[in-house]
Amino acid sequence: MRIYEECRVWESGKFLLRLAEKEDCDDLLKVYSDKNALPFFNSDNCDGDNFYYATRERMEEAYRFWKLSYENGWFARLSIVDKSASCVIGTVELCLRVSEDEFNNTGILRVDVRSDYEKEDSLYEIMALITPHIPELLGCHGIITKAPIYAVERIKAIQRAGFTKSEHYLIGKGGYAYDGYWVMK
Repeated sequence: MRIYEECRVWESGKFLLRLAEKEDCDDLLKVYSDKNALPFFNSDNCDGDNFYYATRERMEEAYRFWKLSYENGWFARLSIVDKSASCVIGTVELCLRVSEDEFNNTGILRVDVRSDYEKEDSLYEIMALITPHIPELLGCHGIITKAPIYAVERIKAIQRAGFTKSEHYLIGKGGYAYDGYWVMK
């Protein structure tokens, strides 16, 4: 999986995606302590972590885990930089799903942004920036992402990016079935 050999930088007109850095923690704290953004974060199968980090210490702890996870090839967490505001406004997580369900050998795309960026155009630009590269980066045959039914702007963005609603559930640890997934083949 190439992303763990070298994590390059992707750039669009408004955003830049690069591997998360410790220096991002102050900006990331604004994302992960944003109670209005929290309902849009995908924490399925994440061992009870809901990605709400209210203190700098907790944000740094999460960052250390993200770094360890990248070094071990579990997942890659990229910071989303708003170039005009010169700040990190969220993250993209990429990982390969190995499972017994319909989503085996599928790349998982998680996009967490501050609530003021939970807008169709911003989400679409971020997704369009990374989705074409995911199969090569992860060695997968498709991509899934989650959008709850109330995530109206997110659903518009993922449809625009080429995702379609999946009829299948993601089967998590212990057999729990998660819904709300969209797929791109």
